[in-house]
Amino acid sequence: MLKLSSALLLGLTLSLSNALAASQPDIRQSGFVYCVNGVLNTFNPQLASSGLTVDTLAAQLYDSLLGVDPYTYRLVPQLASSWEVKDNGATYIFHLRQGVPFQTTAWFTPHRTMNADDVVFSFSRMFNRNDPWHEIGGGHYPYFDSLRFPDNVSSIKKLDNMTVEIRLKQPDASFLWHIATHYAPILSAEYAHQLSASGQEEQMDRQPVGTGPFQLSEYHSGQFIRLARNPHYWKGMPRMKQVVIDIGAGGTGRLSKLLTGECDVLAYPAASQLDILRDDPRLRMSLRPGMNVAYLAFNTRKPPLDNPQVRKALSLAINNERLMSSIYYGTAETAASILPRASWAYDAQASVTAYDPIKAQQLLKQLNVHDLQLKLMVPTASQPWNPSPMKTAELIQADLGRVGVSVDIVPVEGRFQEAQLMSLNHDMTLAGWATDSNDPDSFFRPLLSCAAISSATNYAHWCYPQFDQIVHNALISQQLSERIDDYHQAQQMLSEQMPVLPLASSLRLQAYRYDIKGLVFSPFGNTSFAGVYRDDSEDNQP
Repeated sequence: MLKLSSALLLGLTLSLSNALAASQPDIRQSGFVYCVNGVLNTFNPQLASSGLTVDTLAAQLYDSLLGVDPYTYRLVPQLASSWEVKDNGATYIFHLRQGVPFQTTAWFTPHRTMNADDVVFSFSRMFNRNDPWHEIGGGHYPYFDSLRFPDNVSSIKKLDNMTVEIRLKQPDASFLWHIATHYAPILSAEYAHQLSASGQEEQMDRQPVGTGPFQLSEYHSGQFIRLARNPHYWKGMPRMKQVVIDIGAGGTGRLSKLLTGECDVLAYPAASQLDILRDDPRLRMSLRPGMNVAYLAFNTRKPPLDNPQVRKALSLAINNERLMSSIYYGTAETAASILPRASWAYDAQASVTAYDPIKAQQLLKQLNVHDLQLKLMVPTASQPWNPSPMKTAELIQADLGRVGVSVDIVPVEGRFQEAQLMSLNHDMTLAGWATDSNDPDSFFRPLLSCAAISSATNYAHWCYPQFDQIVHNALISQQLSERIDDYHQAQQMLSEQMPVLPLASSLRLQAYRYDIKGLVFSPFGNTSFAGVYRDDSEDNQP
């Protein structure tokens, strides 16, 4: 195995094509190549807000205490074999699974199996601002910061070697769902102690150690990531020895690699490529409803967009049906709410914002808004919720132009988008959200709460105390019917205030070579590669 230096994330000079070409026969026989578009900023999903780290890598490198079944959408045991809920949802006790080993890598050899110390360390780092590890890596935990989790966690306590108690200051009905996400991996406290002793704490997030089915073997910045099988994985040895995650090509380049066999799996192909994929007998496709939403966020701190009526007028000018036909090609549902229709709290009475450019013009005139010039920031890469952000932006630009609003499209790279959006210079941005939680709170608070502004996930910069109160009411209730009522009120309020315009909930789409088997596609966007294998038998030939 290649031993990695402390400059892991700086990348290596070896080109992707040469590196992969040299090992292609070995990959073909012992693994597979997964092609996905993304930028890697950290290997630790605690520090990520979305993207490659959470959507692809987390399920390979780490495990959480709980998981979500991709078929039933129910909570299932993972590193916690069982759990108890007490004090009306304010106290949680987790009984840990015995004998779960951490990965043995070139930079760390564990001397014990996973225990309560690891769970306490992992959660204390995120939720205890006085923990010496909290500020390592910047002290920014976007997902949980947006939920104000640190403010509600009273204590994280080891009861015995295999039992952990977490006490909250007040009940939170969404708590278990949030810690079942990939934003809550269990890290090795022993590894952390080793790094602290050598003054190399930042390596925790650069040279990962988890309990997942694969471990990091090689990383070439902007090119590829090689994962090696974890031979001691607690669920059983993964079927493939290695996985290469190709991040070196986008758009048609990734499609070409799939067609030529350089890629075995293509994540999130463009909807416009569906006909090519369907017509090739060497390829198969998986299509599932997704817990995601694409939306247009208005900067509600910037006049005249601080006026809900102006936001409403702009929304009326956007032809969502044309977006569906030109961007998604039948692979998405028009969004009427920030919640996907698959959510149990979705308001069936919600209606898609009408397309009415005449009414939009009239409303803008009534509001005395003339010669409006707006800056629209757009990610350049395809997203799980939007396969063609730039084309979407061009269609919105044309729609708003018809009602006299000039739009300047500003492309932004993934790693810089967050910083630019927090600068308040933008007027609008195309964004989206996908979650591996089935609780509606995982949409409302991260995207639209007051706290989510500082955590850099609320791109609308919208702070509305009445909305926060409704969402809070839903959290402290243990009655599902009461929570549904609260979330319906929240959706109605969003429809009136329009801080964001929901655009689409995209189906999750993957294309793969005919001989790839065992790839279970989750609606939550994360897919474990542990059960993937290659079937080259004659019965499987196209």
